[in-house]
Amino acid sequence: MDLHEVQSQLVDWLSEASYQFQKVPGSAVLIRYVRSSYQNDPVRSAIELILVIFFIRYLLSPSYSTSKQNFIKLTEDEIDELVDEWVPEPLVSPQTSLEEIESEKLPILVGPTGPKSKLANGKTVTNLASYNFYNLNANEQIKEKAIQTLRTYGVGPCGPPQFYGTQDVHMKTEADIASYLGTEGCIVYAQAFSTISSVIPAFCKRGDVIIADRAVNYSIRKGLEVSRSNIKWYNHGDMQDLERVMQKVVQEQARKKLTRRFIVTEALFEATGDISDLPKLIELKEKYKFRIILDETWSFGVLGRTGRGLTEAQNVDPTQLDMIVGSLAGPLCAGGGFCAGPKDVVEHQRISAASYTFSAALPAMLAMIASESLNVLQSNPEILLQCRENIKAMRGQLDPRSDWVMCTSAPENPIMVLVLKPEVVKARRLAVEDQERLLQECVDESLANGVLITRLKGMPVSTSNGLKDGIWIVQPALKVCVTSGLSKKEIEKAGTTIRHAITKVMTRKTNNKLGLPSA
Repeated sequence: MDLHEVQSQLVDWLSEASYQFQKVPGSAVLIRYVRSSYQNDPVRSAIELILVIFFIRYLLSPSYSTSKQNFIKLTEDEIDELVDEWVPEPLVSPQTSLEEIESEKLPILVGPTGPKSKLANGKTVTNLASYNFYNLNANEQIKEKAIQTLRTYGVGPCGPPQFYGTQDVHMKTEADIASYLGTEGCIVYAQAFSTISSVIPAFCKRGDVIIADRAVNYSIRKGLEVSRSNIKWYNHGDMQDLERVMQKVVQEQARKKLTRRFIVTEALFEATGDISDLPKLIELKEKYKFRIILDETWSFGVLGRTGRGLTEAQNVDPTQLDMIVGSLAGPLCAGGGFCAGPKDVVEHQRISAASYTFSAALPAMLAMIASESLNVLQSNPEILLQCRENIKAMRGQLDPRSDWVMCTSAPENPIMVLVLKPEVVKARRLAVEDQERLLQECVDESLANGVLITRLKGMPVSTSNGLKDGIWIVQPALKVCVTSGLSKKEIEKAGTTIRHAITKVMTRKTNNKLGLPSA
């Protein structure tokens, strides 16, 4: 092919390209712009061409250098030396000195848990550290039912519920709880802690809004974390602050796609022992169109005339709540947890709640114990009255008479949460670690004098950055669990022992920080 043929072929290609380009919409405008620009200002046209070429090259080039090595080449000896020096991060952090002391002095019970319990060292103590509030653990009627159930059903279901682990006793227990609370339905879980932490993510998803009390317990916080919802906090027990947060959420969503909105709180707070204002919560829920998930883990079987919980205690219709979550492992002396509410809410959990679907069902014996314990509470409400009389007797020995601690629990709460008084903490400049150490010494001193109590123990407020509010700090506290299994005289004696143990610890010279007066 000679030069003339090459030129002819090139002209044909350019003509075809020009013809095809003119078919593109807007090409005529672009051609006119280029021609007029070249005629008027050829330098500008050249600059624009250079910028276009630069832009295309910039888009196609990698974001990092492909010609330079971005690492240092090490010799074999250097690699071996680095490997020898590498120390893997431990799976768990080492125990603190307080944790080591506590684990060494951990009391071990021999035999059944009761008002009087025997320890492994042979000593019998007054047990005020268990949730056996009504001594149902020793109830002969319940024990006989448990033995019959064990002989009939065996030791375990050996399978998950809803598939091949559901037994008739589970259905009976669910019906008994629903009837007891006055709800349409109920679902029973095999483990109390995982109930609320599974219920929340079963309904709350990414993009939903959850407003929670800052003092909610660790299992609720785990549920909030798993849900990946948008979490808002309100100050503990402050209904005005709750309404402020709800108003803000409603305003933010006024022009957005409607999302599900929830309030999550406890009826009886684990960390502080006080009670929620349920009528006000219902009022705000209806006003701002929210749903309520109420955790009655510590109030079910405790509050109300027959132990039905906060709804009975504050005269609230339980059908006004979307979900009521509770535990069967506390005063009922059984195991597992439950969620009660409308039937559609209950049935949704049977396939969507992780801890229900992927856990073995509750052993039949524990399910029967829960039903029988509810029957005992309903037929013998004087058990609750006796426990409340003992609570009054214990408070009379501790809260007004102690110079060192105060009780933050509600008057009906059998779990008395005792914290150091603010003036004591301020005067002695006690950090959280100092308070924990002093309270552990109070526990040890009380045990040495024959009364078993414990400290408020909990996990960190949050391990997720999305849940850290930077405000709420759980105050160290003692926990004294009152039981109706002791007489009023025995309760008063135990209260006096605890008060003297606290005084003895707080007046030691080694604990009088900075040499301040011992009050």
